[in-house]
Amino acid sequence: MNPLCSRCNKVVYPTEKVNCLDKYWHKGCFSCEVCKMTLNMKNYKGFDKKPYCGQHYPKTGFTSVADTPENLRLKQQSKMQSQVLYKEEFEKNKGKGFSVVADTPELQRIKKTQDQISNIKYHEDFEKTRMGGEALPSESNANRGIAYQSTTPTSPQNYNYEPQPARSAAAPPPPSGGKRYRAIYDYAAADEDEISFADGDVIVDVQQIDEGWMFGRVERTGQQGMLPANYVEAI
Repeated sequence: MNPLCSRCNKVVYPTEKVNCLDKYWHKGCFSCEVCKMTLNMKNYKGFDKKPYCGQHYPKTGFTSVADTPENLRLKQQSKMQSQVLYKEEFEKNKGKGFSVVADTPELQRIKKTQDQISNIKYHEDFEKTRMGGEALPSESNANRGIAYQSTTPTSPQNYNYEPQPARSAAAPPPPSGGKRYRAIYDYAAADEDEISFADGDVIVDVQQIDEGWMFGRVERTGQQGMLPANYVEAI
């Protein structure tokens, strides 16, 4: 069956048929859309599936588009699609900045150091709080320490002698019932009324001041003063 001409809409026979721009034309109907000049396969220019001569070929360029309701709807739809795509990309890449770190010996060492620093900071804060609301040891305790130190014999034959009468006269026996404590950590005195001791030192003449602090004497050095309760354990 013979096709119809795209210009005159009449039957096109093979002898006069022109097949161009996906359409069929009579040779005489294949002309410019503007000036109607007859064209051929060498001088025509197609635009939007229509033939034009070189002079009347449409010039492509930017044209302003009116903000019709349909255009505004399409614009809003494109904007929403862009936001959806952005959120999808954000969710995909959100976790890519973080990675699981292996628990290497170096990281374990750093973690241990940080824990020690935190522990020191805790004790410093505790010391500041205690100094703000706690009084110094009683005068009787201080006198007891002075009396004991002044009466300690220095001769070799009396090295182990302890003047019990002088100590009991200065202050009553400690309420701890003569308990002895052993240091489980090294401690350096942070104030004048505190004592320093090493891990393994024996603390005697202990008095419990509160849940966090005690008053006692280091058996090795003879030094008396306050010490943290969590640094010693009962023997």
